Amino acid sequence: MFGRLPYRVQIPLGLSLAVLIAAILVTGITARVTAQNARQEVLSLLDRAVVLLIAQVRPMVVADDTWRVFALLRDTAELVPGAATGQARLAILDAEGRVFAASDPAQLETGRALLGQPWREQPTPVPSDITGRQRLDQGDGSVVMVDPIRSEDGQTLGFVLTEVDAAVFAPDWSSLAQTALLAIALAVALLVPVGWWVGQRMTRPVERLVAVIERIGREDPSQLRGAVPTTQDPELSRIGDAVNQLMAELERRKLAEERALSAERLAAVGRMTAAVAHEINNPLAGLLTATQTLRLHGRSDDIRTRTIDLLDRGLQQIRTTVAALLPQARMDDRPLEPGDLEDIVTLVRVSSGKQPVEIRFGVEVDSALRVPSAPLRQVMLNLLLNAMKAAADQGIVSARLAADETRVTFCVTNNGPPLSAEKFRTTLAAESGRDPRGFGLWVCQELANHLGGRFELDATQTDQTRLVFQVPNREAPEATT
Repeated sequence: MFGRLPYRVQIPLGLSLAVLIAAILVTGITARVTAQNARQEVLSLLDRAVVLLIAQVRPMVVADDTWRVFALLRDTAELVPGAATGQARLAILDAEGRVFAASDPAQLETGRALLGQPWREQPTPVPSDITGRQRLDQGDGSVVMVDPIRSEDGQTLGFVLTEVDAAVFAPDWSSLAQTALLAIALAVALLVPVGWWVGQRMTRPVERLVAVIERIGREDPSQLRGAVPTTQDPELSRIGDAVNQLMAELERRKLAEERALSAERLAAVGRMTAAVAHEINNPLAGLLTATQTLRLHGRSDDIRTRTIDLLDRGLQQIRTTVAALLPQARMDDRPLEPGDLEDIVTLVRVSSGKQPVEIRFGVEVDSALRVPSAPLRQVMLNLLLNAMKAAADQGIVSARLAADETRVTFCVTNNGPPLSAEKFRTTLAAESGRDPRGFGLWVCQELANHLGGRFELDATQTDQTRLVFQVPNREAPEATT
């Protein structure tokens, strides 16, 4: 859940949690140290009480005055922490380690042997081994101390037994808890607002960087550079430099894309110009030859009529091709007629000049033709001219126009070197549009796509090349504006 919070909230909240955890840890350590100090204070107070007791009890032990020892223990016990509540006991032992007098006779009865015997399930040293203070720490935290009572000449007169229960050393946790809670509350009240302010100040440059990054792609990079914040922090400076570098790279890429788009537009214009020149030059050579025929044989009515009709249809085809370049112009085109194939064959024969190529053609139309004549005449002219070039001298070119209710098919076959499928695909590739020699087939493919048909190589013919152009037998679709 913490990871789902925004970065500008995570840092202040993390600093606040760090302050709170640090305050709790410091308070816990302080409470532990306080408890240890309280135990040392109790032990130090016991040490002073025992020293005072030894100094006063020495003559009483020598005089064997039991009642005065009882009275002294009763008075001294008031100085020992926990004695008033029965949690601490004092006893005077004789030189043999037996109880001489005790502050609590019920637990330490007079005459009872203690030294050298188990006490509280732990062994105690024998009197002869005690040369100084013997401290016995019990497992439950209680303490038993044995101090020798010596005469002025160094003889052991007896011993002082001090027993303090573990509850005496326990600190006042209630008081410590109140102090700790007060310290934590003060630390949180003072440090959390400071941590929140510091965190917000740290994240402010990051927020500005994020705002700039969000605007990349929607605004001009040159205007965004001034919005990148500057800071003395090395890591944030690296991020800012990376953002500036990214925007500079975007500017360079934008310029490169604009240059590429301009070059592509120029290339498209060049391809279109070459295509138009190609499509106009194809019938133009035949039309020029027809005018020469008209000039030489114009006296014959039949030749003059046929030549003029041929010129009219050829010029109409050129007109339609040029008008296709103008989106705002809509030229009415007549439907294709079976006789258009004969016109195209005549133009091709005239254009071929003296090239010895035999052209055979046939028409099988079983239904009314509803396709426009201009694009189909253009396809037939391109395919026949390409087939004649491929057939070379003494070659044979066959053309066939077929139609039924659903489709119109035009096939051209030549017996020249077969065209491979790979070469056919390469010729139709987009790159081939830059080569004027490949425009004939490329234009056929574009027209097939425009009319919703197909243009392909017949792969079943292995000894000759057969190209098939097929479109639906319907009117051409309207161009979208």
